[in-house]
Amino acid sequence: MAVAGKDSVTAKEFTFTARDFALVREMIYRCAGISLSENKQDMVYSRLARRLRAVGVDTFAKYLSALELDPNSKEWEAFTNALTTNLTSFFREAHHFPMLASFVKTRPAEINVWCSASSTGEEPYSIAMTACEAFNTLTPPVRIIATDIDTNVLEVAENGIYAADRLDKMSAERVRRFFLKGKGGNEGMVRIRKELRDMVTFEQLNLLSAHWPITGPFDVIFCRNVMIYFDKPTQAKILNRFAPLMRRDGLLFAGHSENFLNITDTFSLISKTVYELNHQSAKSKSQG
Repeated sequence: MAVAGKDSVTAKEFTFTARDFALVREMIYRCAGISLSENKQDMVYSRLARRLRAVGVDTFAKYLSALELDPNSKEWEAFTNALTTNLTSFFREAHHFPMLASFVKTRPAEINVWCSASSTGEEPYSIAMTACEAFNTLTPPVRIIATDIDTNVLEVAENGIYAADRLDKMSAERVRRFFLKGKGGNEGMVRIRKELRDMVTFEQLNLLSAHWPITGPFDVIFCRNVMIYFDKPTQAKILNRFAPLMRRDGLLFAGHSENFLNITDTFSLISKTVYELNHQSAKSKSQG
């Protein structure tokens, strides 16, 4: 690993200097708002080295220079996908889902949910399963928009096909009700039932983009374990953009390591990592 303050080189397949790493950090922050820490140099090398092999260049300097020279290059998408972390699982942070089930049963009409960091789909499908259980039907009055910056994981999510061992911690009743088991060449795989896949619309969305291809209003927004990759000004900007898209009595679900109280006064904490709009603050920001 390069030593801070020196333009040293790690003895690996590709030339990768401290200056290259600094440029990667600046580029991914500018493009996606991701703040890479100093200790991520090996991770960056490992993930981007695959892109260098794919495009046929022999140094990071050449690769990064080509990106900078062509802001419309499709390689920007691959660059961003490579540096996006997609750790997820079904019913992750399980304490949120009973609260979600109780909340959706109180809604008077069709319920709109935005899952803003859907990864490979486990989170939006967990939301869909929760809605089905709350209303005791495979066709509950719930519409889920699931977005992610990474186009690769969105393709996986839309297909809804997973290794069966991804369900090891799920109850047998849920597995039976919501999944189809693969046969023959697909043995060992499962697929989300079509009824649940029909509840979810997947879209590519960069939370830093000036325009979001969604409108709301949303009864619920899930934004879990994504804000940790942004600095506080970026977090505040995103949270303040959530507010106008939410119903007045809507809920925002955050990740276990995320605390928004010292970032913006737009939201108030009402339960463990669950927030509601602070209406007076949200009103003053919208007027401003």
